[in-house]
Amino acid sequence: MEKTLQYLMEGFAGESQANRKYLAYAKKAEKEGKTNAAKLFKAASDAEALHAQKHLEVAGKIKTTVDNLQDAVAGETYEFESMYPEFIKAAEAEGNKSAINTFTLAMEAEKVHAKLYKEALENLDETEEVFYYLCPVCGNIEKAVPDKCSICGVPGSKFIKY
Repeated sequence: MEKTLQYLMEGFAGESQANRKYLAYAKKAEKEGKTNAAKLFKAASDAEALHAQKHLEVAGKIKTTVDNLQDAVAGETYEFESMYPEFIKAAEAEGNKSAINTFTLAMEAEKVHAKLYKEALENLDETEEVFYYLCPVCGNIEKAVPDKCSICGVPGSKFIKY
């Protein structure tokens, strides 16, 4: 791998992590009533997202929608078939129940994500608008508001519409 491509991908990873970390920091600052710090974290989070997207673009990793959907299916499948099961085993060996819970919820949601990406790929030329509903607790995505989340049990009224 050429050095610049390696660095673009490392930059993408780092900027992506900073984006999410600063967003989490913003939510915490909001809960503590620290509005100015929350706004700064949100602005920095958005800046890091811009950096990450540009690095990915320059690296040539944003392709056609078909390619991107296939990549998403592969990534989500890897996560629920390989990555999270390994993480869960390690957390079980260490007796970390909180980690087991978060890994398990994510693993179950990734199965749904892979299925939805496959459906999107199969129906790419469909013109009827589809809405998606996100569980704000576990990351499950549904195509209709459920009574409760099939993964974590959160009431459907909490789901976020996309």
